[in-house]
Amino acid sequence: MLEVLFGSKNAERVLQYLLSKESGYIREISQFYEVSPSVIKKQLDKFETANIIVGKNLANVRIYELNKRYPFYEELTALLKKARSAYNDEERMNLIRKKRTRPRSNNKPLEMRGSYE
Repeated sequence: MLEVLFGSKNAERVLQYLLSKESGYIREISQFYEVSPSVIKKQLDKFETANIIVGKNLANVRIYELNKRYPFYEELTALLKKARSAYNDEERMNLIRKKRTRPRSNNKPLEMRGSYE
């Protein structure tokens, strides 16, 4: 949707991912979109140089997030959210679905939903 404005589809994808998931690292983003990590790294480096995102080292992984101090942060997030509304339902749901961040409790039963016969 915004690839003309940002220069590539992957640039838009990186920003959409960081907006919806709040943070991410190279391999995580590349696996989410099924693209090469080098492509994602190129975009992350470009945005970090422009101060649109910030990166911090956590152990041996560099975690990226949108820079809330970026002068156009509010406008950028509004534009990305508006563009997301034009995505197809599946793509939009993948972006907003939260992934499980903590393991299942040992004694919690696994509930099956629907018919799996």
